[in-house]
Amino acid sequence: MHRDELAARIDHTVLGPGTTWADTKRVLDEAAEHGMNACIPPCYVAAAAEYAPDVTLATVIGFPHGQHAPAAKREEAVVADADGADELDVVINVGRLQAGETDAVQEELGGIVAATPLPVKVIIETALLSDDEKHAACEAAEAAGADMVKTSTGFADGGAAVADVELMSEYLPVKASGGVGSYEDAMAMLDAGAERIGASSGVEILSGAPE
Repeated sequence: MHRDELAARIDHTVLGPGTTWADTKRVLDEAAEHGMNACIPPCYVAAAAEYAPDVTLATVIGFPHGQHAPAAKREEAVVADADGADELDVVINVGRLQAGETDAVQEELGGIVAATPLPVKVIIETALLSDDEKHAACEAAEAAGADMVKTSTGFADGGAAVADVELMSEYLPVKASGGVGSYEDAMAMLDAGAERIGASSGVEILSGAPE
């Protein structure tokens, strides 16, 4: 895949707990230079929308553990929309999913989807789930009206895996995130069915792509 085509499918990411505005600006500058999207903390969205108006901005909701109250997640989504976000990456409530409370998971996600017109990617945190739970998470996301499912936050052990992307792509378009650090890694995920790549190493990934 040529560099420009791949760049448009990368969410260049900075979401660490110590992320500063300077860190965020660096990622925005790199995204603008190379034609990538950016995924940044919610606290910087308003400034980022003004600083880099041509960069597609994703931000995170319920990050990183997904255990916020449903009303808090909805309000996060509304604020992100008002601040200028273009997309929302929402962490599923893994505990409720694993307890079999799939109706509650679906209801929460549906409320977030309905709260704004923004596309919603649901982070299911594959490293913590059995295959049956991955299916249940994707079914809940699909039924809630989400636009994509995403493998990982990057904060659990393990990240994107080819088998998980293949499983998830049976339901919705997939964002493969977590441990994707090279062009070869990215292509393996895209070949498995991913539509989008989430990575803090977007520039490095593109450096390996043919022009």
